[in-house]
Formats: sequence, C-alpha cells, structure tokens
Amino acid sequence: TLNVKVGGELRLGESRFRIAQLIAAEPDRGSGFINFAPRAMIAMDDLAATQLIQPGARVGYRLLVAEAGKGAPGATVKDFGDWLKKTIKDGNVRGVRIDSLQNGRPEMSATLDRADSFLSLVGLLSAMLAAVAVAMAARRFMTRHLDSCAMLRCLGLTQNQVTVLYLTEFLIVGLAGSLLGVAVGFGAHYALVELLGSLVATDIPSPSVLPAVQGIAAGMLLLAGFALPPILQLRNVPHNRAIRREAAAPKPAALATYGMGIAAFGALLLWQAGDVKLALFTGGGFLAAFAAFALIGWLGLRALGSLRHAAGSQAWRFAVTSLRRRPGATVVQVVSLALGLMALLLLTVVRGDLMTAWRNATPPDAPNRFIINIQPDQRDEIRTRLADAGVAEIPLYPMVRGRLVAVNGKTITPDTYADEDGARGLAEREFNLSTMMDMPPSNRISSGQWYTDKPGAAEASVEEGIAKTLKLKLGDTMRFDIAGSPVEAKITSLRKLEWGSMRVNFFVIINPSAMADTPQTWITAFHLPKQAAGLPATLSRDYPNLTIVDVGGILRQVQSVLDQVIQAVEFLFAFTLVSGVLVLYAALMGSQDERRREAGLLRALGATRKQLSQAQMIEFLLVGGLAGLLAATGAGLMGWGLATYQFKFAWTFSPWVWLAGLVAGAVCAIIGGWLGLRNVLNHPPLQTLREA
Repeated sequence: TLNVKVGGELRLGESRFRIAQLIAAEPDRGSGFINFAPRAMIAMDDLAATQLIQPGARVGYRLLVAEAGKGAPGATVKDFGDWLKKTIKDGNVRGVRIDSLQNGRPEMSATLDRADSFLSLVGLLSAMLAAVAVAMAARRFMTRHLDSCAMLRCLGLTQNQVTVLYLTEFLIVGLAGSLLGVAVGFGAHYALVELLGSLVATDIPSPSVLPAVQGIAAGMLLLAGFALPPILQLRNVPHNRAIRREAAAPKPAALATYGMGIAAFGALLLWQAGDVKLALFTGGGFLAAFAAFALIGWLGLRALGSLRHAAGSQAWRFAVTSLRRRPGATVVQVVSLALGLMALLLLTVVRGDLMTAWRNATPPDAPNRFIINIQPDQRDEIRTRLADAGVAEIPLYPMVRGRLVAVNGKTITPDTYADEDGARGLAEREFNLSTMMDMPPSNRISSGQWYTDKPGAAEASVEEGIAKTLKLKLGDTMRFDIAGSPVEAKITSLRKLEWGSMRVNFFVIINPSAMADTPQTWITAFHLPKQAAGLPATLSRDYPNLTIVDVGGILRQVQSVLDQVIQAVEFLFAFTLVSGVLVLYAALMGSQDERRREAGLLRALGATRKQLSQAQMIEFLLVGGLAGLLAATGAGLMGWGLATYQFKFAWTFSPWVWLAGLVAGAVCAIIGGWLGLRNVLNHPPLQTLREA
C-alpha cells in the first residue's frame, strides 16, 4: 500500500528506519481493534527517538508468557496468572487485562467451546454404550453359567468360593479388555496425529501414562458396577437347579448392587464429561429413556397379544407367541437395542447439526474486510464502489460512540465494578452502539422481544454476555452519554451473537427513533473477491478518513482451527460407531441360547425350517422396528435439548431420523438374529436339543 520494499526507508515520528523484513503473519496478534491497524515493529531502544509517545498518546504494553521447557524449574503459567490476578485485585490496578487462549479470541471461543462440549458428549455416549454392553454381556454370562454353577455347588463349592471364582474370572477378563482398549487408543492417537499432520503446525507433546490409567479405571469401574449383580445371582443358584431347571428370583442384595452400578456410572459420567450440566443432562436423558422404553416395550407386548390371530400365517403366530413367552427378555432386548441406537442416532444428529452450524458460522465467503468511519454523505458512494468491484453483499450499519453513565438511575462510578476487572474495563470505555429497524441476521433473541420502534419510546437490545458481565437484565434502564447528550433506553431483549461469523456485531442496539439526533458514522463488513485486491488502497487514497481493516488472516486462522476440530470429531465419531455396533450385537445375542432351544423343540414337533425362518424374521423385525422408533424419538428429544441448552445453535426437525431409526433397528435386529441363529436351522433338531 505504501509502495515500499525491503531496504527502503520509512519515517516514524522524528526518526527514519530502514525496512529490514516484511511480516507475513503474527499468530499472537489478537483481535483487539488497535491490532487491526497497520503494524511496524522497531527496537524498544529506538522508541524514544521517534518522540511518538506524547501526552495524550495511547500506549499499551504486552507481556507474552509461555511455559518453561520440560523439566525446567519454576512456576507455571497458571501460577503466574493466579498471582497476577491477585496482585491486580489487591492493588486495585486499572487498565490491565489478562488474555489467554480461552478468552483472547472471541471469534474462536464459540467454535472451541462447542468442540469441547461435543468431544465430551462423545466420551459420555461411549461410556453409556460401554455400560450397556457390559450389562448385556454379564447378563448373558450369568444365564449361560447357571447350570455349571449349580453343578459346582453340588460338588461341594460354597457360595463364597463360587463368588471368588467368578469375580476372579471377571477381573481377569475385564483387565485384559481394558488393557486391549488402552493399546488400541494409544495406536489410534498416532493415527489421529498423522491425520491432522497437515493442519497442526506445532509439535504435540508425547502422550503421558494418565490416559492409560483413566482407561483402565473406567473399564474396571463399569465392570464393578454392571457385572457384580449377575455374579451375586450366580452365588445364590440353588443345588436343585442341576435337576430342576428353574430360575430363582434375584435376591435383594443382588438387586441392590444395581444401585451401586448406577452410582458408579454417574461418577464415571461426571469424570468423562468434565461438565456437570452436560453430564446431568445426558445421564438424566438416558435414565428417562430407559424407563420410558421399558414401559412402552411392556405395553407393546400386551397389545401384541390381541394381534396374534390378525394374520393367518403360522410364522406370524410363532413370532408373537415367542415374544410373549419371555416378556422380561423381550423388554430387555428392546430397551438395550433402543439405547444403543439412540446413542448412535444422537451422535449422528448432533454431529450433523454441529458441522452445519460451524460451517455456516464461518463460511468460505465470510467477510474478510471491514470499513470503519464512513461518513453519512459517503455511504452511497462507498456502496456503489464496492458493488462495481464485485462485492455481493454490502450491509451498512450506523455506529454511534457512547459512554455508559448510569443503570436504573444509579451513576456508574469507578467503584461500581471494582471487583470485576472485565466489567470495570467495559464501563470505563466508550461503547460502539448502533441503531436499526431489523435485527442483524447472525443474531438471535435469547430472551425478551425485539423492539417495534414506537415514537417516544427508547428500547435497547443487549448482547447476553455483556449483560451478564455488567449484571444487566430485562427491564433495566441504561443511560448513555453520546457527544454530551444523554440517551436512556430500556432493555427489552437479550441477544446471542455468533462471534465466529466475522460479521459486524454490536453489544447494544437502540431503536432508530431514540437515536435519530445522534452523530453517526457507518461501518460495513464484506467479502472482497481476489480480483479486487487493489480496491482498499484506492478507497484509502480517495477517502482518507476511512479505516479499512483486513481480517483475512484471522478468517484463515478460524477456518484452520475449524478444520482441525472437524477432523478430530469425525475420527472419534467413528470410534463411537464401532462401540455402538458391538452394543447392538450384545443386545441381540442376549436371548440366543433360549431361542436356539425353542427352535430345536419346534422343529422336533413338526415345524418346518421355512416357518421358523419366517417367524424369526418377523420377530426381529418387530423388536428392531420398535427399538428403532423409540431410539429416534429419544435422539430427537435429546438432540433438541442439547442443541438449545448446551451447544447454543438452532435445531432443525428432520423426519428422516425416524425413518433411519426404523430401518436401522430392523436391519440390525435381522443381521444379529441371522448371525446368532443361522446354524440352528441348519442342524438336526435332535442335535440342537442335545447341545441345549
């Protein structure tokens, strides 16, 4: 823009400097308004000679802090930050702000917060799927070992010996499974690093032993919570079970251990999520779904009895009778299959909406230029110049500078927000206010209603974050000093802003009637095509009062971070899908042995292989279809809740979720049934009964 090159000279204040290098990028530059100005870096020793620092000059100093090398002695960055915050508070130091990766880039914070919440959700659902899988596998283990346990009791083993025997077996299997999972996770970590290799510019630290310890602890915690009740049931198997194949009712102690399992599961959820709200919402949703699915499954079985003779097919009657003969096992199967499918559908629904929200928030054509300080008589000329250069959208907003001087008639003083550094900084500087009839498209109302601009009424819409910081609420009255004139406005709505959109956003918007007589300049944000790259220099020459800001670097950085997040989410999503498939298989295998015996008995009594095959198909279609519909309903309700209250993006209703749930449930049930029972129908009935 200045038409200078390396080796040329530049005058800054009273000194002349030789241009040694050109700055291509500054990762730590930050997004403060002052950082959008053109940058020149000089040595600190040369600053005094420029005489740039004069009374009234705005000067800021920054200290960049990083961790010491690995193993180096000294305090951590967190320790230093804690000390600094205490020093600022105790000394009432003003004008100092502490920025971090978490709060220094508001245009990235929403994306990173949502990514963190989604990854926590992946961990939660993985833990839930694991819990369902362990519970189903333990239950099947218990049912298959009832006879052998009774035989061991007949041969002289005591209850305590039986308990120790199976506890040891479960402990060995659980430890082996946990170690295998840790090994797979360790290898997958390198796959993820390789996948993100082109996106992550910095070296990732070597993995520590902590994730391995957490993985083993999670596996053993789930095992203790959901495998102990079936083991206690095996402890109480009577001796006469070896002769009379009757299942005894579970003892109260065995049932009580399920409460311990739920408590252990809740602790695991809180541990995995790191977010109490997300853990409680997701865990509560699954518990409610468990109860609702069990009730609906039981009612469905009751209703199915009246439909036994609805069709003349013998296979249909076989299927309905088989389902009603073991209502407990059928309900467990429906609930387990529905919970597994719900977890997968929930991840699919939330993941799809999350990706859409991310990409829509910062699309490739997001604004990469801002123009500030457009005078009212220049507005139409600037719009025309931009349109001629090929700019598609040119939203122009008025901008009014005003200082907040009172809230609800109470004057703002230096002591009003003495204990809140962020609030105090906001109250001490001027606000960029605006006025418009319609709400900007990237904003949405979180509470209250958008004003109607009635004559004589002054109403304001406030961004919900700054309202929380300044302790403002609906109905409060704000008074601003605008160029010496007071303007009072009542807060009638709070807005949620999409900071990652890179569009123009305002903390406070006041209705046009109340701002008609205030001095205004105009601001716009637009996407400048590559072929019009020279337009900013031309505008700066023709309109020296304009401040043209290039935010293309920040936009590229936001999109780069977004690409990393999406890659990581997709990778972990695939892991959870595999977990869900294993849960579905475990749920469908729960009644495999009983079904095998029934099939052999029916064939011995004259049923044909075709009739049994059709009956099994109908049975699994009914179980899978009902489970799929229940799963889709649960995933839809939880998806809406998570989108509205956790991820903060618009949720869209999609009827395809119900169709996907119905089809997925039926297909999974049929595949699982075929895998479990395909060999039964190929064996002679006598051999099947002997093996049973």
